[in-house]
Amino acid sequence: MAVFKPFAAIRPRPEFAADVAALPYDVMNSAEARVAVQGKPHSFLHVDKAEVDLPEDIDIYDPRVYQKARENLDALVTDGVCAADETPCFYIYRQIMDGRSQTGLVGCASIDDYLNDVIKKHEFTRADKEEDRVRHVDACDANTGPIFLAYRESAAVNDAIAAWQAHHAPVYDFTAEGVQNTVWVIDDPAVNEALQQAFDAVDYLYIADGHHRCASAVRVGKQRRAAHPAYDGTEEFNFFLAVVFPKDQLAIMDYNRVLRDLNGLTPDAFLNALSASFDVEKAPVAPYRPTKRHEFGLLLDGQWYVLTAKAGTYPENDPVGSLDVSILQNNCITPIFGIDDPRTDKRIDFVGGIRGLGELERRCQSDMRAAISMYPTSLDELMAIADAGKVMPPKSTWFEPKLLSGLFIHKLS
Repeated sequence: MAVFKPFAAIRPRPEFAADVAALPYDVMNSAEARVAVQGKPHSFLHVDKAEVDLPEDIDIYDPRVYQKARENLDALVTDGVCAADETPCFYIYRQIMDGRSQTGLVGCASIDDYLNDVIKKHEFTRADKEEDRVRHVDACDANTGPIFLAYRESAAVNDAIAAWQAHHAPVYDFTAEGVQNTVWVIDDPAVNEALQQAFDAVDYLYIADGHHRCASAVRVGKQRRAAHPAYDGTEEFNFFLAVVFPKDQLAIMDYNRVLRDLNGLTPDAFLNALSASFDVEKAPVAPYRPTKRHEFGLLLDGQWYVLTAKAGTYPENDPVGSLDVSILQNNCITPIFGIDDPRTDKRIDFVGGIRGLGELERRCQSDMRAAISMYPTSLDELMAIADAGKVMPPKSTWFEPKLLSGLFIHKLS
């Protein structure tokens, strides 16, 4: 059974919420972050990407970056921009993007649930990215960015959230990056207790987004346990910041591919090689967005094609092997393009669906030769893979909207 508990968040005062809230640290590089913080002294990027306040040539893993992050976090409190709630609370976090709404509950999940696989994963993590966040969390003594978790529907949780929204005003309500963000504070101990008990009936939580943040939070918790061998399990370092959403409210966007060259093949030879595993037809419209599983769009030399995976070329009953990203990798990216490791090969790049198919066309007119549009992975596919204890291929999912950082900070001590 899942543990999910309220906590006393450090959070912006209402008049500062829109100024503090920022996109997650991992959706932009340092140069982009430096631009984003111009004229925004309270932006949480000063904490999550503290190199923006240091010389441009500094290594982003320099100890001074983590020290600056802690200084900037402390300053948000000492300057009166943020303050800590006096008692543990749950928080309702609703986002509306392009008319679609998703409403999650903000609280703390258990590092033991992560270690015991009650919190299920579907991705591998990279050691360097994980180590960076370990150092950041440890220096800040806080979880500064929430983990995006999903769960199967709970009527008790949904009803409690809806009832609170109906009878209480939000503390934050602002639009950023085209997304309306609204937050309610549940400060009634009885309601919080009922919500916590409702999660006792939830079998599993699933990491939707934030595998590196989650793994690093757990590592810091284990380090704190080692440093405090008399811990009793109630200390805040045994938990990490998360937002949990019912899966039916979430949407995964396409995560598309662009390729730098045809691996020495002519266009005709390339299309002929594809025909071994795919039915290849010219697309009826341009650009072409796939309409179903096992269908792909291909842009080559200004022409869009429809690729449909042939039966027998993939293991339909294998939850990983039957993913569209696996079919494409195993029947096209590896054998035809000659790219075995898409995580490290510079001949392939990935374009999140939020950027639109027009970005694929732009890339093919600038630095890439071909592009492939994907049908989005589903939440059911993600959960099936996590339940099977397997992992997805790289770049399988792209969630929107992104959870903003800075609205909730979880101190570890």
